[in-house]
Amino acid sequence: MYTTCMFCKKPLGTNEVVEAFPIGRRLAFDAAKGRLWVVCRKCERWNLTPLEERWEAVETCERLFRATRIRTSTENIGLARHSEGLELVRIGEPLRPEFAAWRYGDQFRNRRRRWIAAGSAGVAANLATSVTINLTTSGLIGAAGAAALGGGVAGVALVTVWQLLNRQANVAQFRRSDGTRYMLTREQVTHFARIRADDDEPGFRIEIHKGPLSRKGPDTFEGDDAGRAINAVLPVVNGAGATAHHIREAVSRIESHGNPHRFIADAAEQSSGTAARAHPTSGRGRKARLSGPGWVRKMPRPTRLALEMALHEEQERRALEGELAQLEQAWREAEEIAAIADNLLLPEHTDEFLDHHSRRGG
Repeated sequence: MYTTCMFCKKPLGTNEVVEAFPIGRRLAFDAAKGRLWVVCRKCERWNLTPLEERWEAVETCERLFRATRIRTSTENIGLARHSEGLELVRIGEPLRPEFAAWRYGDQFRNRRRRWIAAGSAGVAANLATSVTINLTTSGLIGAAGAAALGGGVAGVALVTVWQLLNRQANVAQFRRSDGTRYMLTREQVTHFARIRADDDEPGFRIEIHKGPLSRKGPDTFEGDDAGRAINAVLPVVNGAGATAHHIREAVSRIESHGNPHRFIADAAEQSSGTAARAHPTSGRGRKARLSGPGWVRKMPRPTRLALEMALHEEQERRALEGELAQLEQAWREAEEIAAIADNLLLPEHTDEFLDHHSRRGG
């Protein structure tokens, strides 16, 4: 039983209400399909729980939801708050737009609030730093004109250095298939991440370029590593969050493709666009390598949001397929055991008798 978020690695918290699953402060469940998620209160992402841990917990959640007086619901989704503080999200058979609004609405709105707050704090800090430098320099130099000029130049220089350090700061990471850690700077995430179409799963590959001054080629990630890379990139690129309008538009884009997997494939194909016809190394050198289609930063905001949503749902689909494979394997093992147990009850030489008469009958 895990206790930290699969995405942001923050603690999921605990509850004293669902005895079979005492993890999480907000649980989302679908009794008809046997689904149980723990919603992280930090990043607002839904963590799908292991199959073996959910059945009794889902029954308890259903019973608690019905017994809770403080609740609100639509036709497909209900929200209830237990007196102990646990929040329960009950899912019937939701339509995608309504379901996505519940799943991603809080997450993107919270990001937007944090982004606005951080931006306001950054502006205030820059103003305060510039004023302090101006006053300090003025006192040291003594000449009013020279002090103002020197202070202004120092302030601009300090802000420039701060911006440079901020761009080079590590803001995301992921582990590759071989277990090694790959660090991403803010500049790489926001300016030099590129998605390209690929014939193999998951249907795209990711290129992380070093920057405009680097002579080295990009680091390319395919297969599972491509999924890990884009999942590290998108939360940072979408760090400014979204309004309800953008969320609805993002959901509409996924819905128009029929399912998340098809949207991801089409988004990768469209982002590659004319890449096959382009000649990035001819004539223009490094600038050419950083031009053309596929750059995550150039995608419209609803497309970037939709891509993050679709990747989450695709991961859950693959997880569920893994559960089905485990169930099939468990059934086969159970069948083998049952066959052995049944044979123990039969007289000796029964198999030989059956084989002999089946050959005669043939």
